[in-house]
Amino acid sequence: MNSPTPLDRVTLADVEAAAELLDGVVTRTPVHPFRALTQLAGADVVLKCENLQRAGSFKIRGAYTRLSRLTPEEQRAGVVAASAGNHAQGVALAAEKLGIPAVVYMPVGASVPKLEATRGYGAEVRQLGNSVDEALSAARAEAARTGKVLIHPFDHPDVVAGQGTVALEILEQVPDVGTVVVPLGGGGLVAGIATVLAEVAPHVKVVGVQAASAAAYPASLAAGRPIAGDLESTMADGIAVGMPGDVPFEVLHRLGVEVRTVTEAEMSRALLLVAERGKLVVEPAAAAAVAAVSASPGAFTGTVVPVLSGGNIDPLLLQRVVQHGLVAAGRYLQISVRLSDEPGALASLLDTVAAAEGNIVRVDHRRTDTTLEVSEVLVTLQLETTGPEHCAAVLDRLRRDGYQVT
Repeated sequence: MNSPTPLDRVTLADVEAAAELLDGVVTRTPVHPFRALTQLAGADVVLKCENLQRAGSFKIRGAYTRLSRLTPEEQRAGVVAASAGNHAQGVALAAEKLGIPAVVYMPVGASVPKLEATRGYGAEVRQLGNSVDEALSAARAEAARTGKVLIHPFDHPDVVAGQGTVALEILEQVPDVGTVVVPLGGGGLVAGIATVLAEVAPHVKVVGVQAASAAAYPASLAAGRPIAGDLESTMADGIAVGMPGDVPFEVLHRLGVEVRTVTEAEMSRALLLVAERGKLVVEPAAAAAVAAVSASPGAFTGTVVPVLSGGNIDPLLLQRVVQHGLVAAGRYLQISVRLSDEPGALASLLDTVAAAEGNIVRVDHRRTDTTLEVSEVLVTLQLETTGPEHCAAVLDRLRRDGYQVT
């Protein structure tokens, strides 16, 4: 079956046809009521767990739909793709299942687990550039040079239709859904979900969420056309896309999909919340939807369904993000105290911290500092606490005991 041209508009029938193609290929991912976020949001919250999908994200849905509709000649020629990781794995897995040769371009900074997983599915991986956009340029050049078919991560009707199958599952699993909150990069997932809901359940609101430091959609929607945005550093590499796709942009613009942005601190807190209270591992891009809900209590109507778009996170990044989330949530406290340089001074300080039930992670004890008197030392403590109220209690105890704390 020939693929539709990128000018075709995706319909509910396209998504339903994709669902038939994907039957037995993708996992019908579970939904998970999330009490901790329900309490924060002031509305029932149910997570759609695409982090538990095959290859670790929703991307297999669109990739398999696209590849399965290539002609026999196109399949023999092979495919080429570009991705920070999730689309790469989706294309590699779909190509493996269909017996199609695949080359995937990934940015130089792509995480090691995503690189290894993509290679593990049999794709040839080439690292080039520092962003998905640079890798995509290389993939386009490869397609033009070799005749391989470019499998775009979001800008094709088949991809959008495949991603839209998430919405069909949500409607069956959460019949009282009122709002679906979706991480937004190039726009394929949001566009697919919005297409289905506009036709089947127009009362359900769709909200796309971008990282504030990599948000091209707000300005593009205001301008009425896709325009390149400033792509700054973000932990959410899965949604760090500099230019909206034409196909998904048309859907978001036509349907008036609301787009919100979240900060790095909000995403790290959300990732920590999902891990600690939801018992789920997600990547920062997936946490964007949870971040938007937790940052705006009361802003969403009906049962709210944040889509956890993926769970492919490098353990080293997970460690850093969790620590960042603990800081952002007020669970870490760093203080500096000047002490007299005499025996027992440090022990007395630590006793006061212990009495306030602060857990000491690190102690830095310095005698040489240009701001210190000869008889002084500077002690810097990193503490674990239970939250902002505990931080305040620790500081109050130290000050009551006569310490000058900064």
